Amino acid sequence: MQHSLETAVNPAFLAYAAACFVLSFNLLSLWVYSGAVRARGGVAINPEDGARYGAAVSGQDPPEVARCLRAHRNAEATIYPFLLLGLVYVLAGGDARIATPIFAVFVAARIAHSIVYLRAIQPWRTITFAASLLSILALMGAVLYVFLTAQMLVWL
Repeated sequence: MQHSLETAVNPAFLAYAAACFVLSFNLLSLWVYSGAVRARGGVAINPEDGARYGAAVSGQDPPEVARCLRAHRNAEATIYPFLLLGLVYVLAGGDARIATPIFAVFVAARIAHSIVYLRAIQPWRTITFAASLLSILALMGAVLYVFLTAQMLVWL
């Protein structure tokens, strides 16, 4: 039980937990928003939904819904690797002074990316995506550093 208490007060873990919460909220918001846009448009993809809600059934999403779903897929493509790498970093004993800025930049970039993607704003969509990608690369470097440092200590 003491180990979980130590993990809970670890600053890197707290930064990771906060990032997990915000990023999960981002994904859920995009998912719910796509459903709301579909409902507002009066279109259903599944026949049972069309029958239930009196909506026209279409095999293809309207452009607004398709944009929401693309934003969601794009978020998933970066958030899942980030969360896995972040967990590895924290479990490997990574320093919060490294983790916190990387986590903060990634979270801010992903939130901004979701907003500018839904609003179709360029070049900000590309800029925010690049910031999130650079954050993942920085996190990969931090994970590699922790493991190489640990391995060097074993060899000494």
